[in-house]
Amino acid sequence: MTATHRDDRQAVIDVIATLVDAWRRNDADAYGAAFTEDATYVTFVGTYYRGRTDIVDSHRTLFAKYLKHTQLADEILDIRFLGPDTAVVTGRGDSYKGTRPTKLTKVQTYTLVRETTGDWRVAAFQNTKRKPLMEAISFKTAPGLIPAAQR
Repeated sequence: MTATHRDDRQAVIDVIATLVDAWRRNDADAYGAAFTEDATYVTFVGTYYRGRTDIVDSHRTLFAKYLKHTQLADEILDIRFLGPDTAVVTGRGDSYKGTRPTKLTKVQTYTLVRETTGDWRVAAFQNTKRKPLMEAISFKTAPGLIPAAQR
């Protein structure tokens, strides 16, 4: 791994850490600042947001109501660079109060881009709620569905 690649990898990890920290503080503005102006954001319930303003406004409401005083648990599973200025991060995550959960229930995909300023920001985010029971049933009845990494 070259020094530049290592620096970019760390910069991408830092963006995700910034999201986690902003969530911990329930700071919608800081959370939104990690996204590009035209970012897309899909929640685990399927709500689609477009643009930083929409992301900030929705999180301001979430932090004031449903997600008040929550924290964000995050685990990066993979970072792939699709060129010098684009990275795809796959991870697991969850919001929580109190003790951090040991099993995270959501699978998340972040697409990050390096902007002309040199800063990395999230251009797209997708959040999917895992259904472990359905997954187990499908793997049992159709073993060909088991991802190679889990075989």
